[in-house]
Amino acid sequence: MPAASADELARASFGRVLTAMVTPFTSDGELDLASAQRLATHLVDRGVDGLVVSGTTGESPTTSDSEKERLVRAVVEAVGDRARVVAGAGSNDTHHTIELCRTAEKAGAHALLLVTPYYNKPPQPALVRHFQMAADATELPVMLYDIPGRTATPIEFESLAALARHDRIVAVKDAKGDLFEGSRVMTETGLAYYSGDDALNLAWLTHGAVGVVSVVAHVAAAEYAEMVAAIERGDLKTALALHRRLLPAVRALMARSSQGAITATAAVHAAGIIGSRAMRPPLIDATDEEVAVIRQALVASGLNS
Repeated sequence: MPAASADELARASFGRVLTAMVTPFTSDGELDLASAQRLATHLVDRGVDGLVVSGTTGESPTTSDSEKERLVRAVVEAVGDRARVVAGAGSNDTHHTIELCRTAEKAGAHALLLVTPYYNKPPQPALVRHFQMAADATELPVMLYDIPGRTATPIEFESLAALARHDRIVAVKDAKGDLFEGSRVMTETGLAYYSGDDALNLAWLTHGAVGVVSVVAHVAAAEYAEMVAAIERGDLKTALALHRRLLPAVRALMARSSQGAITATAAVHAAGIIGSRAMRPPLIDATDEEVAVIRQALVASGLNS
């Protein structure tokens, strides 16, 4: 049989329409696994075929390693037979990252999302070694997360080309926003790309991205599933209409410096899917006024709040 293409491998490994899932907490700040399972089921029922747990939107900086493991197990139990569960396992400590990768694999995760080490700003050769060591730690496929706005360090082209030679490094979640450079990476390295910025979902798909890792999919899962399908069948008119209809929702959910964690949590709580809109410090809960703005934006986008 012919070898699978990079895009086919990425689809099988991660899915195409992924939600960067919030982590629900109770009103007193404890992990709410029942709400996490309800949310995961709700999203998959509406067309999501991949869930990123313990990503930035899932407040990974403030959840313990034990909580991350329990969250993966709960989501796999709820939807693991219907969707890919991708565990955020990156940190700015390579040995800790390796531990997180191994724990996620034991907990049943299907794949890993590895963010660029933040704050300590490793040089590019160190960055390559970090990702290679993490990818060597398990048998799971890896999606790199390139988001220099948070990490202060981009993954440069030469580093991506080197990392693409690793059998398990399959894809990139891009929040760098350089469509031309991303096209070059896809063309010259074979790495599959996923949009990591809801404002650019349509743009990335038209440039050859396999799919999206979306925050706004918390409220627009079916719409993004249809956008991806429309692009695949060459129906740009439908995809563009969806993009334009979702503009109010994207603006409302991605307006804050939280990059959607606070607003997405508030949105799914307002919809009755999770039990609380509680966040962990240093993030804060959405106010009633902010929730009202979110509701208005969802109505403007034709979405049920």
